Amino acid sequence: MKRVLEENLIYEILSVVEEIPKGSVATYGQIARLIGKDKNARLVGKVLSMAEYYGEYPCHRVVNHAGRLAPGWIEQSALLRNEGIPLKDECHVDLKKCQWDC
Repeated sequence: MKRVLEENLIYEILSVVEEIPKGSVATYGQIARLIGKDKNARLVGKVLSMAEYYGEYPCHRVVNHAGRLAPGWIEQSALLRNEGIPLKDECHVDLKKCQWDC
């Protein structure tokens, strides 16, 4: 049987994503820690892949632990650049310069 995510958990993750300031990024693991689920970075990624069904959230501001952008999401780099977020190359942001200090 397939597990279904609880809506409370989904909105808890999305509410953290909503708090990421313009011009900053957070990692999946960072968001997982903020909601008290330290080892659930993949869960955060899963929720963000479905975020469009729950409203508009700045999911483009979330990257992996190395600053890597979401594979296959071509628009993410343009959205980040428009906010002034520096990219080290086409696939990575510079976390030292733009990671959310929360």
